[in-house]
Amino acid sequence: MRRLFCCLLAALGLLLLTPGTAWAQVHQHENEDGVAMVRSLESLRDLDYDSWQAVAYREGPPGQPVVLRVVGYPGKLRLDHPVSLQVLAGRREWQLDDITLANPVLATDGRDAAAEFALDPLLDDLSNNRPLRLALPGVFTELPIPPYVVGEWRSLQELPLS
Repeated sequence: MRRLFCCLLAALGLLLLTPGTAWAQVHQHENEDGVAMVRSLESLRDLDYDSWQAVAYREGPPGQPVVLRVVGYPGKLRLDHPVSLQVLAGRREWQLDDITLANPVLATDGRDAAAEFALDPLLDDLSNNRPLRLALPGVFTELPIPPYVVGEWRSLQELPLS
């Protein structure tokens, strides 16, 4: 009986002390031009079990645009820009504009391993941290985005720089 009580007490302690949500890390640093930026970086797998990095970032103070960069292994992401990123959440759907060619580094990178999209239209329309599914024609048909990542993306719009 004493052993059962100890196990029950230990289980209850773990439930109370374990955080309820998991968070990817939001980092603040300077880009290669010395501009302060905040970013959320998460490695995700699509339904074909291929790995992708989803990097949402904002350069400069709150109110600046938030950009989503999708990165695959070189040779995995070959696009004829511009290609819109389709985002699904239940019955809702968004088309995010491809802004890859506006980034001089990506525009001249011959590896074609990354694409960037304007994330603010999606973030402005979301009222909660719901799971999302991304689709990029010719690259992947479904890349699930968990709610905790969506929460980080939403926080980037107003997160102050320290």
